[in-house]
Amino acid sequence: MSTGTSIRQNLMVFMAGGALMVGAMTWSQRHEAGAIPPAPKADELSAAFRTVAAEAMPSIVSIETVTRSRQVQNRNPQLNDELPAPLREFFGNDPRLDDMLRNRGRGRAAPQRRGMGSGFIIDANGIILTNNHVVNGADEVKVRLHDGRELLATEVKTDPRTDVAIVRVDATGLKPLRMGDSHATQVGDWVLAIGSPFGLDMSVTAGIISAKGRSNRITERADFLQTDAAINPGNSGGPLINLRGEVIGINTAIATESGGYDGIGFAIPTHIASWVSQKLIAHGEVTRGYIGTKIQSVDADVAKQFNLKVREGALVRSVLPNSPAAQAGLEPGDLILKFNDHPINDPTSLQGTVEQLAIGKPYPMLISRNGKQQTLTVTIAEMPKNLTAASSDEEVQTPSGAKSDSLGLEVRPLTKDLARQFGINATTGLVISGVQEGSPAQVSGLKAGDVIEKAGGQPVTSVEEYEKARDQFAKGDGLVLNVRSSDGRKFFVVLKAE
Repeated sequence: MSTGTSIRQNLMVFMAGGALMVGAMTWSQRHEAGAIPPAPKADELSAAFRTVAAEAMPSIVSIETVTRSRQVQNRNPQLNDELPAPLREFFGNDPRLDDMLRNRGRGRAAPQRRGMGSGFIIDANGIILTNNHVVNGADEVKVRLHDGRELLATEVKTDPRTDVAIVRVDATGLKPLRMGDSHATQVGDWVLAIGSPFGLDMSVTAGIISAKGRSNRITERADFLQTDAAINPGNSGGPLINLRGEVIGINTAIATESGGYDGIGFAIPTHIASWVSQKLIAHGEVTRGYIGTKIQSVDADVAKQFNLKVREGALVRSVLPNSPAAQAGLEPGDLILKFNDHPINDPTSLQGTVEQLAIGKPYPMLISRNGKQQTLTVTIAEMPKNLTAASSDEEVQTPSGAKSDSLGLEVRPLTKDLARQFGINATTGLVISGVQEGSPAQVSGLKAGDVIEKAGGQPVTSVEEYEKARDQFAKGDGLVLNVRSSDGRKFFVVLKAE
């Protein structure tokens, strides 16, 4: 190595070191000025973990479940018709085959199943909070307390929509955990997850809040806290605790490709779990408020069409006929900004606000319609029990001879004959006579029999008016269609040409 090379390398090292020193001095100066909070010492953080864990341990329980054997009927005892042709020909009409199939159809004993999970005490008189999926359907639920006592549950109440459950045991003088405010929790906050992963009682893991408001199709009502604190099978139902010793969530699920912990866990936040548990304790079930809308987030495409800010409010896509929303005058395309003075930022915040309001009482709803704000009054109804059940729509025969366009739509002027064929109550607009499979129209949920009332914000009564709006908007930001379904429901979609 030459002397010149050595000098240049030493200079580079010195410059890098100087940059680090300047950076450190700059951080120190900012820290002394109070712009940056002091970083906790490792032993102080460790002491905080120890204190929280020690305080929480007496309130954590392990849960074991047993589902007893049952006689399970075979799906189709008469299997003769399902046998391959060569076997049917081989056996012919031998009665012994019928006897064998009848014996097979008498049923078999399903094996006894055992499960495990976690929970935590929320009331000194024996009330425990856990997950629905830990205890639902079990014939026997056994709770093991921190002091070693094992108690059989005397009552189990569940809410499948949120995956929350309460379990009662015959005990008094227990130590409940304090419930914290999950709304106040911030991304980056330290948390502890405590439970019985793989049956290992009283295991503690640490991590941070990675995100809030997550939805991953675990339950119908999703507003999960995401954490990187290790959660594994058996942790379900255990608490997620902040460094003040307060529960901010119920550990519920993980996102994994390996089947084990991959760094992403989900917890039901206490602003949902506390409300649900109170309902279960007081009434044994959960009743929810309902206004009868289908809503969507304001994404980039919708924001352009309606001149809105991304993630501002919840956009009304459709209003169910005769629902509280319809009676209040809410319309598709309205933007809900506040409900009962609570800011609405997305569908989840609207859903969570409405469901917890008192049924039968009126509440103010601030909306924006065509850029102008106004307040509607909505009286909350009780959510139907089967609201989320799948419904079957009768298939409508599509007239032949039409050709779908770039959006996947076949449209015709609405005539009396078409209205009668499709069962349509509307008198003006264009009827959708066909929808191409896999097209933008089909993906958006449009069906034959729906009536297009507006295209690009303008009423349409002819195919030419529709095509003019389509050609003007569909290849750009998208074409907004205001639609009325055959059952009278109004909604809108934004379609882009393929």
